[in-house]
Amino acid sequence: MRIAVAGATGHIGALTVSVLERRGHDAVRISRSLGVDLLTGEGLDEALSGVQAVVDATNSTATDRAEAMAYFGTITRNLLAAEQRAGVRHHVLLSIVGLDRVEGNAHYAGKREQERLVADGPVPWTIVPATQFHDFAAMVTSWTEQDGVATIAPLLVQPIAPADVADVLAEVAEGEPQGRYPDVAGPEPQDLVDMARRTNEVRSHSVRLVPSWSGLFGPSMAGNVLLPGAGARIAPTTFDEWLAAGAP
Repeated sequence: MRIAVAGATGHIGALTVSVLERRGHDAVRISRSLGVDLLTGEGLDEALSGVQAVVDATNSTATDRAEAMAYFGTITRNLLAAEQRAGVRHHVLLSIVGLDRVEGNAHYAGKREQERLVADGPVPWTIVPATQFHDFAAMVTSWTEQDGVATIAPLLVQPIAPADVADVLAEVAEGEPQGRYPDVAGPEPQDLVDMARRTNEVRSHSVRLVPSWSGLFGPSMAGNVLLPGAGARIAPTTFDEWLAAGAP
């Protein structure tokens, strides 16, 4: 199959391209750095020529709600319109578990808008909600670290290995559209503060962690909000196995 990956130079996108190629597919990379701009639509029609399925693994660093919604809205509209013109038969969107249970987070608002556009759009679709990735905790502390101290919200999550997410996305893209896919999660719940501590230890990075709700992640995300729902698909790689591999 000829399968395009939007966000192909990002972490999950690059992993998904690798999985698709290992499975013998013709993987088309969509990224602004490769000459295809989702915000303007430049290069999209050429990139999607002959493509049967698209995996959207794009991301945004916007921290403002309006900015996040505008970004995800624009790239999704442009992508879906180009897919319709090209006759793409399946749009696969990587999303987030618990999206509808969290208010006040700009990124989640943008992803909700993205889901809405896909579900109401012209291309048959599958939305794949995944939990936070194994490297999420250390990434969060890198955002707040200053003078050897970082704040981090004491979230309960059920993290998943990025490579496992890529495997699921590739598998879904090979098949028929399924609508909303079951939640996809790692094998066991973890405390985000402990995850950050252990990841930084493995990476030999010294930082003092201060649990706090003062950042991007508020109390509305506490408790079981970010955990997968009933019938979730559980990926195989544990957080301990990911750490043992060097926390890549």
